[in-house]
Amino acid sequence: MADSTVEFIKQLSNLKEGDLSLLRTHADQGLDESLQGFDIFTGIWWPLRQKNQRAPRRNVAWLVCKLYSVAPIPFEKGEHIMTLLAKRRKQLDNDSRDRFDKRVDEMLTQSLDTIESLLRWALREIAKLGMPLDWAQLTDDLSIWERQTTRQKWINQYINPQ
Repeated sequence: MADSTVEFIKQLSNLKEGDLSLLRTHADQGLDESLQGFDIFTGIWWPLRQKNQRAPRRNVAWLVCKLYSVAPIPFEKGEHIMTLLAKRRKQLDNDSRDRFDKRVDEMLTQSLDTIESLLRWALREIAKLGMPLDWAQLTDDLSIWERQTTRQKWINQYINPQ
């Protein structure tokens, strides 16, 4: 996990509610569709990018900004999204588990360009646990989402949570 990713998440978690509210209105929108959204994003991302070329890619950072605005779950290293989804699944009845598993399966088949709505769903489910999330790991994973090894890691963490 890159220090620049952790710094990005810390900057994101310092946003005021008004900025988060504005970012929520940008669900499924590109970065170039709103000057206000662009300004909030570049205020966080660009200074990091100028200091460190290893800052999260722009499209991934924009996605994470929008996701965080929907579910501002506290950041803590170690709690992976799939482990938390597995914990949430255990709280459900059998019928709900089947629907839950189908949504998780669908999420794992999406490209980075189409995964946003399913990640919003996943984060809303995780928020019900009241546990922190490793946003930096999520950001790093999304940065290499198109690699099959990333998706396989997510599957393994869902099936065998620790």
